[in-house]
Amino acid sequence: MEFLLECIGFPPEVDVDGLVALARERGERAPFRGPQGEHLRLALGGGLEVRADREGESEPWSVHPYFQTERRLRVAVETVRRASDSRYDALLIGWANPGLNGQLSSEPGAFPLSALVTDARRLPRSLARGHVLALSLAGFALDVERVGEREVASARRGPQRRLADGGWVQPLGGPDDPGGCVELALCVQRIEERTNPLTGARVTLLDMRAGERGLILFASPWQLEVDQLRAPRAGDWIRGVFLLTGRITGGLRPAEEHAGSRFG
Repeated sequence: MEFLLECIGFPPEVDVDGLVALARERGERAPFRGPQGEHLRLALGGGLEVRADREGESEPWSVHPYFQTERRLRVAVETVRRASDSRYDALLIGWANPGLNGQLSSEPGAFPLSALVTDARRLPRSLARGHVLALSLAGFALDVERVGEREVASARRGPQRRLADGGWVQPLGGPDDPGGCVELALCVQRIEERTNPLTGARVTLLDMRAGERGLILFASPWQLEVDQLRAPRAGDWIRGVFLLTGRITGGLRPAEEHAGSRFG
């Protein structure tokens, strides 16, 4: 999904091979992943990163965006599946903002979630259903359908629940859907601007209202222009499909992390 690099300021004609070479020259090893030189992070500043990965010397490189955020989202785990194409990633499905009474989906600010965590080596071999993890996540747009005033249309498959302001988040679950993706309709609470130092392009961080903590999203300005959608502003509603990716920042005991580090 190299086109997702547009979300952090790389134009559609970016030289991906050159970006890999730069990551190998200036980058550092990505935490909780594979051997030195095969899984790299290239920091761009302001939390923005390029990640370059390959599973072995004979395998092709994959390049994708990443965002380091200190915001933590509590997620009650329903299922965890190891990614089929990378033993260092895991697909986590659960409920964000769960209550303390075990009624995961009845909490007013709770919503269903699907996300790809890049530090799967930290996970134990199994987690009990309902185990609560803290995740630091960001979403990158696969497809933005609408930017503008509030709308009430339902998701393609029907949202499981709506948030207090009418927004919703719905994991994609079709056999051909990529893992870690959600369809959502949420309101932009706040906007932050950053600059990609390699291209000089502006990068817009969208802080979305979603329960008690919210979600951080990025979209491609080039794709918005192609789709004749204006740049989002605070107060706008955005509807679209986003890949959620990030890391585990809490909820594991030291013994669990030690056991998880031996996986694979």
